[in-house]
Amino acid sequence: MLNDELSPAEDNTSDAEKLEKYSGNVDWSYLKPHYESDSMIYVDPGLDLKTAGLAFANDDQAQVKAWLKSGDLVQPCELHAEHWQKNNTHFNAMIVRPFVLAQPISK
Repeated sequence: MLNDELSPAEDNTSDAEKLEKYSGNVDWSYLKPHYESDSMIYVDPGLDLKTAGLAFANDDQAQVKAWLKSGDLVQPCELHAEHWQKNNTHFNAMIVRPFVLAQPISK
C-alpha cells in the first residue's frame, strides 16, 4: 500500500503541453549562460518555436538537420551575443534538454 502511495503519478500530458510548461519570455541575461555553454539554439522568427521544440523532443534528426542547413536554426556566435547584449533583446525561449531554443521577440 505504501509503495503505491509513493510511486510517481503517470504524466498524461502531451509533448506539446510539456514544452509549453518549460517555455517563456526571457531577456538576454537569462540566455547568456546557455550561450556560453553551447546549449543555446537560435530559432529564426519564420519558424514556429513550438514546432522546432517538438522536433527536438521527438528526436526528428532529419528535420533538425534541414533547419540547420537552411539557417532556420543556428548555433549563435559571438557577434550574435554582442548584438543581443547591446540591444537588450528579449526572447521566447523553450527548454528541450540539453538545449534551450530561443527566438527573438520583435519590438
